[in-house]
Amino acid sequence: MKNTQYIGSLAISLFAASLLSGNAMAEKLQLASGIQEQTYRGNDDLLTAGLGAKGLRSPLAPAFANVENPSAEELRRRAVWNNWRGIADLSPGGGFGEFYGSLEPVPGREYHALAILHGAKYPHRVMLQLPDNFDRKKACVVVSASSGSRGIYGAIALAGGWGLPHGCAVAYTDKGAGTDYLDTAEDTTDNKNAAYSATKYSGDGIAPIAVKHANSGDNPEADWGRHVHQAAEFALLVLNNAYPDSSPFTYSNTHIIAVGVSNGGGAVLRAAETKDKVFDGVVAISPNIWSDKSGGRALYDYSTDAALWMPCALNATAFDDVFFARPGKAKSPAGNLRCLSLKTLGWLKTETLTDQAEEAAAYLHRQGWTDRALEAAAFSTSFDLWRAVSLTYASSYSRRSASEMPCGFSFHALGSDGKARAPTKAEKAAWASDASGIPPGAGVALVDSLAQGTDPALPGLLCLRALFDGKDKNAVATKTGINTTRALLPRTKLPVLVIHGIDDGLIPEAFGSARYVAWARKNGRDMHHWRVENAQHFDGFLGLPVLGARYVPLMPYAYNGLDAMWATITEGKKLPHDADIATTPRKLEAGALAPLKQENLGTIPQ
Repeated sequence: MKNTQYIGSLAISLFAASLLSGNAMAEKLQLASGIQEQTYRGNDDLLTAGLGAKGLRSPLAPAFANVENPSAEELRRRAVWNNWRGIADLSPGGGFGEFYGSLEPVPGREYHALAILHGAKYPHRVMLQLPDNFDRKKACVVVSASSGSRGIYGAIALAGGWGLPHGCAVAYTDKGAGTDYLDTAEDTTDNKNAAYSATKYSGDGIAPIAVKHANSGDNPEADWGRHVHQAAEFALLVLNNAYPDSSPFTYSNTHIIAVGVSNGGGAVLRAAETKDKVFDGVVAISPNIWSDKSGGRALYDYSTDAALWMPCALNATAFDDVFFARPGKAKSPAGNLRCLSLKTLGWLKTETLTDQAEEAAAYLHRQGWTDRALEAAAFSTSFDLWRAVSLTYASSYSRRSASEMPCGFSFHALGSDGKARAPTKAEKAAWASDASGIPPGAGVALVDSLAQGTDPALPGLLCLRALFDGKDKNAVATKTGINTTRALLPRTKLPVLVIHGIDDGLIPEAFGSARYVAWARKNGRDMHHWRVENAQHFDGFLGLPVLGARYVPLMPYAYNGLDAMWATITEGKKLPHDADIATTPRKLEAGALAPLKQENLGTIPQ
């Protein structure tokens, strides 16, 4: 059963202002919309959108009754399904619901609003899920930001999956990215309460598709910490409104943990920089975090590097039989072509394709890549993820619109002939639930106007790399955007737990969390670091036998890390310190994975 009501934005803004005197936030919460309240009980719930374990595990997405005009609840249900499956391994025998986590229904209320940062062009989405079993006398809030560039439900498998069964309210932000895609054949600027709008395309040809992360002009990554702060403030605002007899809920009487994975992990670490006591503890899993003072590498630096060098390097002998690199010992034809391209550029000196692959791998080793990370990165390489990430971030850093993206790229729907076409009404309707925030996907593709020759992606990739290495105005704009994302030190005495897979090939530990933890600890911060052997970045793909037999899931350690942080905050227990966790992946027998057992996960710190 669902009940919907709206709370006026003016009343909420005034109420928020009245709370600020007792809160620690430096920036007042500003809402660009009223708060929408929805109740989910009976055949629907907060955690699974009524799908339950069976529905979330189904390989078939929840259907729309009318594909051109799905209801808000159909979109919500499908978004929850997509985001659970994108982050967690829910496959049979994968361990979820056995060693960690629960998919039992959680009834309660859900609150949505648009919050806007000072100086931002567009708001970010915030949401609070408030379970019916919330204990007002022992109030707890879990605050999170979406992983990657996902929509508002992007952290449900982590923050919601742990927090809601524990009776905590869970606050989310899409941190200024999300699934707000727009067809610029239409003018959407009249919708003042939207999370994103775009001016109608006035050029020739097919109008491009605008993606909020890439095209909003806000460079949201620079403000990740502020987004998370506003989500925390939104949580207290809603709690005070929902339980006036128990108010005030403040930072001093409410236990608040910030947790996130990937970009969400970077966001909660950025939120930890405030000197005010907003959070009692922070848990960051596989965080995308960078500071010039730590000696790490920015995502744009190593993603553009990987996009150029990795296809050739994965033809090296070390990656024989790595599934996504190339099944068997045969060399990848695309990798051979890239080796020849790098040789033509003068970047490789050796003569044979075999030696060139080894030379390219040696180059990446010098840049800090390990063989374990390169092996896992074969997945991102085979799916062209490096180019997708590099383009989206380059456009965001330099604040480009959909019609003037860097290096001649654009986002379009494609016809069967591979040419740009107008998106269908059904495709546009599904963007909100199906998109990941970074094309390609959900019917939106990358169109590369520079593509040519036998290695067609090379010109565009060289252009994207030049935005990091070059000195022209476009490079300066890009580097300026990157520099605004540098992390600062977390608050003194704030317990911070960082968990990272040693094999991570998308956000290698060596470039981010390892350097960040060492730098913060050197400066007297309370840092704890768990490194998990045989764990990579994408738990959601471990249902594939070839990956499930090579890697263990990272999410059990995240849930255990939250348990440990909660015991530290509420019981004063000592937070486990650093650990290198030895693991044993599952066996593959006759093409089937053995069920995950506790011994596969090794000894998890307690």
